[in-house]
Amino acid sequence: MKQSILLEGAKFQITIKRLCQQLIENHGDFSNAVLMGIQPRGTYLAKRIQKELKTMTGVEVQLGVLDITFYRDDFRMKGANPLAANSTDIDFMVDDKNVILIDDVLWTGRTIRSAMDAIQAFGRPGKMELLVLVDRRFSRQIPIQPDYIGIQVDSIDSQKVIVSWQDIDDADSIVLITEKK
Repeated sequence: MKQSILLEGAKFQITIKRLCQQLIENHGDFSNAVLMGIQPRGTYLAKRIQKELKTMTGVEVQLGVLDITFYRDDFRMKGANPLAANSTDIDFMVDDKNVILIDDVLWTGRTIRSAMDAIQAFGRPGKMELLVLVDRRFSRQIPIQPDYIGIQVDSIDSQKVIVSWQDIDDADSIVLITEKK
């Protein structure tokens, strides 16, 4: 197994700040915008973005946590082993809001499609945007593209992208894992 470090340490934090700066440029005071972290790993990025935005602007942007388990297209597939459901925590209305969906890695697009379906249960957003830390280009099964990208990675399906977070993994890093054959 070969591991390639794509991003870590100070460069990881600079990437988070750059994403926040792009959000500030597009949403100003965030009076009509909300952040929505996709369970499970997108929530860590969403919380980090919320914290950094508060540091940069003084504004605490509303943050929700969205579980997509029951909206996945493979949830009822025969032989599928669905992940255990997580919790959804949205204590605000999304009607007519600019909802910024946040996930750590965009790969096939299926998770994001599920999140778009799930958010509809909480109202009708005025607009939905997508922020991802890692965009695995060339792997889409559904035509979904992010509005905000931390880094782009050209990878093949057999490779894995692992994002580690200081909060739970003791380090901020993005690693590309390739199985040796």
